[in-house]
Amino acid sequence: MTELQSLGLRLDNPSSPNAGVASRRGGAGPSDHKAVVVDGHTIMVPVHTSSAWNSPFVAQAPDAEGKSALMKGAIPIANISFPKSPRFYERQTEDGIPYSQIATLHGSDVLATTVLQTCIRYESRRKTCKFCSIGQSLAAGRTIAHKTPEQLAEVARAAVELDGVKHMVLTTGTPPTPDRGAQILVDSAFAIRAAVDIPIQAQCEPPDTDQWFVRMKAAGIDTLGMHLEAVTPEVRERIMPGKASVPVERYMESFEAAVAVFGRGQVSTYILAGLGDTPEAILEMSAKLLDLGVYPFVVPFVPISGTPLEDHPAPSPEFMKSILEPLAAMVNAANMRSSDIKAGCGKCGACSSLSIYEG
Repeated sequence: MTELQSLGLRLDNPSSPNAGVASRRGGAGPSDHKAVVVDGHTIMVPVHTSSAWNSPFVAQAPDAEGKSALMKGAIPIANISFPKSPRFYERQTEDGIPYSQIATLHGSDVLATTVLQTCIRYESRRKTCKFCSIGQSLAAGRTIAHKTPEQLAEVARAAVELDGVKHMVLTTGTPPTPDRGAQILVDSAFAIRAAVDIPIQAQCEPPDTDQWFVRMKAAGIDTLGMHLEAVTPEVRERIMPGKASVPVERYMESFEAAVAVFGRGQVSTYILAGLGDTPEAILEMSAKLLDLGVYPFVVPFVPISGTPLEDHPAPSPEFMKSILEPLAAMVNAANMRSSDIKAGCGKCGACSSLSIYEG
């Protein structure tokens, strides 16, 4: 699985009607990926990247049940399958907006949405995170700029009732307000929880005041993600100059305050391995996070077409193993496994093989 996520997968017949959930291009979250089930584990695997086009892994055309043979060269090495396209994708709002433009299925049972599909970082060439493609799906007409609380509640209820979705992720681009999107997430979560009982993770940059964590919890948000992406100042400043204006020290203060509200293991951060941080730096930061009660969700960086880093190489399987193997031991020793997270990316685990190492 680590090899698949680093090297990607070629699809023998990507347009097959049995190929399950369509792959995602652009946007926030796992992009240029496709959900694949390997040995009962759902993982997100790159399929639209340059490394994927040259990958030694090929998935044969799936049968009527969505099952396929995974080939490495000419040798079949595993049986895989693809999660089916959800039924809620067939619906639309009264004013004609497809539900799939409001929220999407991630992995096999997670509903995810970018509430605000614009970002003050993305709109500036000087400040933009060089790996980000949040504006691509908006420009392509695959989503809408701002999902209202009412729209999100409607889609969440349908996803739970029709497809048995288990939890939900609310992320957002950063607006030009001091709360950095916290108010938008609070309003969204309040409406969703009034409509359907589903655990929710919210994701944003550290807001201007820690009181927002209390408000988030009161609105029905179960877990919180505040994503470092890179851990050393020089990499942060080079890769995401705008976001790096919020120093790591502020993140650490916010992590501590958030854990006091949400509990140990219910606050997490995304770390993208392969942007320039060494394994030693990532593991050192992970140790500090675990001491605070924060789950360090380390995922392989995936170069996304159309971004400044589209030609940046993905990390090798050996590089990822050198991080994930010791990190899993650290997570287990801290008693903060992904399976104990109530909602969100760490619980889903599809963008990294970290949870497999934990097991």
